[in-house]
This record gives sequence, structure tokens and C-alpha cells, in this order.
Amino acid sequence: MGLRYLLPFFVLATQYAHALIRFPCGQLVTERTDPLVVPGVVSPHVHQVIGGNAFNLTMALDNDLPSMATCTTCKFKEDKSNYWTAVMYFKHANGTFSRVPQMPNHLTGTQNGGMTVYYIQPTNRNSKVKQFPKGFRMIAGDPFLRQKKNIDANSPEAWASSFRCWQTSGFTDADNSSPPGASTQYDTIALPAKPCKYGIRSQLFFPACWDGKNLDTPDHKSHVAYFQGQVQAGAGIILMEGTCPSTHPVRMPLLFYETVWDTRPFVNEWPANGPTPLVLSMGDPTGYGHHGDYVFGWEGNSLQTAMDNCFDTLGLPDSCKQLTQVSDADMNKCTKASVVNEKVEGVVLNSLPGCNPIQTGPGPATLVSGCGAVSTTIEGSVPTAPPPAPTGTSPVYTPPPPVPTSSTPVVVPPPPAPMQTHYGQCGGSGWNGATTCEAPYTCKAQNQWYSQCT
Repeated sequence: MGLRYLLPFFVLATQYAHALIRFPCGQLVTERTDPLVVPGVVSPHVHQVIGGNAFNLTMALDNDLPSMATCTTCKFKEDKSNYWTAVMYFKHANGTFSRVPQMPNHLTGTQNGGMTVYYIQPTNRNSKVKQFPKGFRMIAGDPFLRQKKNIDANSPEAWASSFRCWQTSGFTDADNSSPPGASTQYDTIALPAKPCKYGIRSQLFFPACWDGKNLDTPDHKSHVAYFQGQVQAGAGIILMEGTCPSTHPVRMPLLFYETVWDTRPFVNEWPANGPTPLVLSMGDPTGYGHHGDYVFGWEGNSLQTAMDNCFDTLGLPDSCKQLTQVSDADMNKCTKASVVNEKVEGVVLNSLPGCNPIQTGPGPATLVSGCGAVSTTIEGSVPTAPPPAPTGTSPVYTPPPPVPTSSTPVVVPPPPAPMQTHYGQCGGSGWNGATTCEAPYTCKAQNQWYSQCT
């Protein structure tokens, strides 16, 4: 525990009465799926996923992830949530691509790649946070962005996504211990334009204010909001108190992802001139499209118990006795076979998986189709459908039926139905189900791949 007293960050954190839980999660699967944005079908681009092994092509609001999952890649046994982000690739001089691997963060152990997850409490301990409700999910970021948002440059949302270029490897070095999302001295909102000798840490803060009503919304973000305030250069978002807007009054834990990309094997290939050779899996060479998804899946009130009792400044797992730790070996044993029959890592690729040509912007990226990319799943690798839909005032999602049996790969979307319910899928590329909605709802396109009854 003596290391903490070496940290400038700790000194500042003590001043702010900072408290959090911080823990590693190893890799679960890397594949082209996204059960929030494009449920039931192959996703347009690759994601790296961590958490419980109940992760699936479709994840209905009423899924009981703690009972469905048999293991988790995360350090705490109680956490069967799923967390995912886009993947980083390196573009070689000959135009081919290699997946940039992930590596453990500082003070996290020997997990297989993955991410570091934070649940952060307000600096004022009198400001209590509310655990996310069962079925809750949200996204942060926009994969189509290719330029900086035109918003207050010192707002939490402006610094919600950033990258830290490690030029040194020490835990207590300034380019590691300086708070994330705090200063252009260490962080950039765009992908780093220079080689990073010891890796790149991508940093993603989620909104921490909830409307108190919706578990989800069609865009997966309108039910939440970033807290208000000005980011201070010495403290960053992680040490902000912030104020929730009146439209979203319920304060939840501040969820934060750190992903460490091992760029060391590519440093000597970095071009002397020209654009960065780094690109995110949706064809984004800017980094402005950095995004992540979250589906809550903690057992019972375990997260609330942790938030009410675990006040370690660095959030080390050993300090939170209310939660049960999983060994690194067991975390690494928890994996899930990909449901998409394609190579996305471990080999040099001629192009990014899916139809993802590099789009530099500055205008929003557009979806591309017709490139011949794999669009079907592997038979037998998709779990059965979740339990019946919920009752009450929570939003209702109608899950598709189990995948049909066949001797060849099959397309996953559900069969035709006479009429779709609220929040049910009603259209999109490859969709052959119901295209009309029960009154008073109408079918609205969310993107090329997915339309929903709202």
C-alpha cells in the first residue's frame, strides 16, 4: 500500500475525499457483435468485450445476467456486467492491418488483455449514488464522429473520451498518474500523432446522471446525461463533484473505462511523415469516434453495497472486503467463442473486418455495405433466448426467438411477425420480421442496420 503515497494523484485525491472501486477485467471475446446497437445480427465493426459470459447477440432488458452467466472475466465475482469498445488496428506501410493487442494496466495483475473498470463516487460523500437498475444499459461516444465536438471545451462531455500516450512505463510517472481527461499536456481527444513507446491508454467516461425512468432509450443515451461543471486541469473528470441536470436528477456511479493498447511492437514501423497509422475498427483514423457500451449485470445490491462501504482512494480490490475476488487464472479461463466466422486478430488483414474503409472526415462517417464481408453467424454458438419480457413501467424489449438449426451458417434475425411491440425491431438491413408496430408506436430507423418501434 506504500505506493499510493508516492502518487501526486493520491495527494490531490485525498484533498477531494475521493473514493472508488477500480478493477481489471480480462478479454471475453473480440468479434463483430453489438447487442445494443444492432441486436441479433453481425455488427458493422469489431468490438472487444469483457465481463460475464452471458454476453450474446441479443440482450433483452429482462435478462438476469448474474444467473445466466457461469463466469466473469472481471475481478469481482458479483460483476456479470458486460463492457465493450471498438478495437485499435495498426495500418502497415503496405496497406495491411494488424490488431493492436491489449495489455494489463498498472496495478491490475496478469489478466489477458481486457480493460480496467472504475465505479467512481462523488467527491462529497454526502452525495450518495444509486446503483444502476437491473436491465440498465447505455453507450458513450459516437462511432460516426470524425472531428471534435462543438461544445464547451472544458465540459465533462468534451473530455469524456481521450487518449494517453505513454512515453515512460513507471506507475508513478506523470504521464501515468496525472488524472485522465485533465490536460492537453498528457491527453489528446484525437488518436496520438506520435509513436507511444510504452503503449496508449484509451480513456472513456460515461454519463453519471439518469432520468430515473428509462432502462434504455432508442439511441441508448437520451436517458442519461453528463454532470455539469468545468473540468479543472489538475483534477480532471475523475475528481469532479459535478451537478446533475434537472432532466436527469439521479446520480449514479461515474463509470470509466481504461484500455491499454500495446503499441510497442509497432513503434519502429511508425512513418516519419504522414498521418497516424492507428485506426479504430470502424475505419476511424481520428479517434473522435471512440465509443463504448455498457450492460449492467451486478448480483443483487452488491454494487450499491460497494459504493456505500468501499472508500479506498485508489480503489484497489483488496480494500473492498464487501466483494469477492476472482483469481487471475479464473478470470483468464472465462472466454467465449466468437459467433462470427472471420479472423479479426492474430493475423495480418488486407482490410478492416466488415465494410470499414478509412474515413477521415471531418464530416460524419457513413455506413458502407456490399463489400462481401461475413454477415452470418456460426450455427450452434448462440445461447437460447432470454426469459419473458418484464412487467411494470420499465421499457419493454421483445427478444427474437432461438436461432434455427441448419447444417450451414444462418442469418440470426427473427422470423416474420404480424406486429412488433414497443422497442421491438421493425426494420434494418437483412431484417425479415415485422415492419409495423403496435399502436401508438411507429417504426423509426436508428441506422442502416436497425429500426425500432418507438
